[in-house]
Amino acid sequence: MRKPFLFLLAVIVIAAVCSSAPASENPLLGTFNTPFGVPPFDKIQIEHYMPAFQIAMREHAREIAAIAEAPEAPTFPNTIESLEASGALLTQVGSIFYAMNSANTNDEIQVIAKDVAPLLSAHQDAILFNEKLFARVKAVYERRSKLNLTQEQKRLLEKTYRSFVRGGANLNAAQKAELSEINKELSVLTLQFEDNLLAETNKFELVIDNKTDLAGLPDAVVATAAEEARQRGKEGTWVFTTQKPSMIPFLQYSERRDLREKIYEAYTSRGNHGDELDNKKILERIAALRVKRAHLLGYKTHADFVLEEEMAKNPKAVYDFLDRLWKPALARAIRERAAFQAMIDKEGGGFKLASWDWWYYAEKVRKAEYDLDDEMLRPYFEIENVRNGVFMLANKLYGITFEERTDIPKYQADVRTYEVKEADGSHIGILYTDYYPRDSKQGGAWCGGFRSESKRGGKIETPVIYNVGNLPEPSGDTPSLLNFDEVTTMFHEFGHALHGLLSECTYEMTQGVATDFVELPSQVMENWATDPEFLTMYARHYKTGEPIPDELIAKIRKSSTFNQGFATVEYLAASFLDMDWHTLTEPTELDANAFEAKSLGRIGLIPEIVSRYRSPYFAHVFGDGYSAGYYSYIWAEVLDADAFQAFKETSLFDQKTAHAFRKYILAAGGSEEEMTLYRKFRGRDPKIAPLLERRGLN
Repeated sequence: MRKPFLFLLAVIVIAAVCSSAPASENPLLGTFNTPFGVPPFDKIQIEHYMPAFQIAMREHAREIAAIAEAPEAPTFPNTIESLEASGALLTQVGSIFYAMNSANTNDEIQVIAKDVAPLLSAHQDAILFNEKLFARVKAVYERRSKLNLTQEQKRLLEKTYRSFVRGGANLNAAQKAELSEINKELSVLTLQFEDNLLAETNKFELVIDNKTDLAGLPDAVVATAAEEARQRGKEGTWVFTTQKPSMIPFLQYSERRDLREKIYEAYTSRGNHGDELDNKKILERIAALRVKRAHLLGYKTHADFVLEEEMAKNPKAVYDFLDRLWKPALARAIRERAAFQAMIDKEGGGFKLASWDWWYYAEKVRKAEYDLDDEMLRPYFEIENVRNGVFMLANKLYGITFEERTDIPKYQADVRTYEVKEADGSHIGILYTDYYPRDSKQGGAWCGGFRSESKRGGKIETPVIYNVGNLPEPSGDTPSLLNFDEVTTMFHEFGHALHGLLSECTYEMTQGVATDFVELPSQVMENWATDPEFLTMYARHYKTGEPIPDELIAKIRKSSTFNQGFATVEYLAASFLDMDWHTLTEPTELDANAFEAKSLGRIGLIPEIVSRYRSPYFAHVFGDGYSAGYYSYIWAEVLDADAFQAFKETSLFDQKTAHAFRKYILAAGGSEEEMTLYRKFRGRDPKIAPLLERRGLN
């Protein structure tokens, strides 16, 4: 999941520039005259974005000035609530633009993103450095014990005050100027990192023009590659890319070891070629600037700065947690390596297992030991069945329904839109789903929102949420058929969508939760995806409509911990790498490849496994907002495994448990401390045992 782009309390006056259309004609501004007030994508053009940003920033500046210069004594309503409500127009413009920059970008949008990034950074810094405004916020904060505030209001006050302090409000003038320059440079560098990665990913193609080179590949994979070739103007050949829906099946089934190496090497060397798309110098500079910023703000490292706001609280807690999992995971991965090497030797391969061989031999061993492979499962996971499955699950747990709408403007033809309703038919919000790869879309999967839920001032704003992925496209007469990882990805991102749709916070700002908690609502959904009872409800053969047979379910359950050594080790390696980059204490631009080799060597990563993300394409931490936070997925997995156990202790769709999960986890947002909310749901602290058992590490 990508964190949504947040426009946090900012102000600067931007000089007016020429616009291609008057403000009144800019479709990004004002109230949208569309169903449910969704963005008018049928009217928005690229030339509307920059003028809309400029107008929205000027409007925000006026709002902020009115708060800071108010003659009345500062109070919670006239300062904290007014501040939280300010910038609505800027949030509206930015939420649309940054969604498009990730899901439907082009060269023009990327240029705008780079141009506007330093303006927005300065815009944010100017408010955080506004001494009159901070004085008013501080005055309210210092009287907090005397105020009659609700729990959510207390949380809003705390978050507001801390955002100023952590944003540099207490620095002197010279330090503020230095911090502002750092923030502006970082805002551009992180965008450049992601732009380079997208271009690098789109650049590579493995073109096969000899049918014998397709040996081992399933018919559906071959058909998809032929369709990819046709779309690229190379009809009569087969094209594979480093997009995972194309690459992973190739690694799993291709008998051409040299070609497996070629595509895997292309994937793992992205951003590392010493050319115009190389990301090493960019990430080296990002890491150094983050150290410098941390020091300015009084922290030893960037990780100390980030983790102060997370459940983990400090780097030591993260390292201790990762260390606890690393030893059993590595031991299991080493046993898996031995099993794969044994198969190579048995077949007379005459070579040592390499990283590009792992998927191929994992599939062969899984087939031999469990009589199971992805191609046996795909027919039961047609994308429509899986989509209906996640909707069914939400209905069974929370009573909500999803009605497809064809009257809602879309930014891409294959996007689908749904109205989400309560059991009584009342409106909850709108959900967009955007599942297929394209050159204009970043890799991976994520959730975000065009509008957040809020109830400030008694005015109800309903959420408009989107799920984005990169799942296999239909090919010819064959619909999109998913493998098991892709199925769980759909359930995962839908969990994030539910978190946004079912929010019941008064303020947008109190919806935000710690990064190491935000994955709980998404990851818990993955448990139902693989549960035998629920599998029979949604996993149906795309041709016959027959439910997935019991013998296949039994094989899935029996093989549930297969290859978990690999899965855990590649993930943990990336988590250690992230933490090592962000516990640097000196703002020195270190050699990225040498640093990475030292980091992964320290933990003893075996050469047959490559870190899930290498530094030059680690967009989560150098472009996406998860710096010093990639560990959060498995931290939250402790929570989700324990939370799902609460359902298993009663029943899979237990209404009392579902009500508690909705109330304390999905609806509450960050209105209280995250562990407090979890304890209210579970009645106790989470236990790690369910996670260890699920991954086979106990």
